[in-house]
Amino acid sequence: MSADSATQDSQPSRAFLPYPVSTLSPPIIPNDLTSFKSRGISEVERDLQQKLTEIREEYLRAVDHFNWNKLVYESEIRFEPVVGGTYHLYETRSGRALSMISPEQWPQRHLATVRLNVDRQWQVINTGNDIDPRALFGTC
Repeated sequence: MSADSATQDSQPSRAFLPYPVSTLSPPIIPNDLTSFKSRGISEVERDLQQKLTEIREEYLRAVDHFNWNKLVYESEIRFEPVVGGTYHLYETRSGRALSMISPEQWPQRHLATVRLNVDRQWQVINTGNDIDPRALFGTC
């Protein structure tokens, strides 16, 4: 076998090359990918916008949870709350106070009804009728 015939055998046929090898080959026309790109961009933007909205909502819930816990722990507490117990937070003349007395039994401004969880965090069960948390926490 000659060197020329070995070289010809190892090279693939020109008919199977992924690119044209002569000017007589059919032209390669690239696909129009604008619709593919625009669909991809719009789907990615929609998905990321949804994720950002969810992250923002979760962040606001965490900030709200932190603010309520801070408010309760900074209030006047004259007893040791029991885990799982439900208590009421009031605005009094001397500041804020946590109490076992229900809003129907005490004429003070009722801010919230809260429950102490196992992890020592206060869960807000409901807020008073005229309570705006943004104004209460100074986040207007």
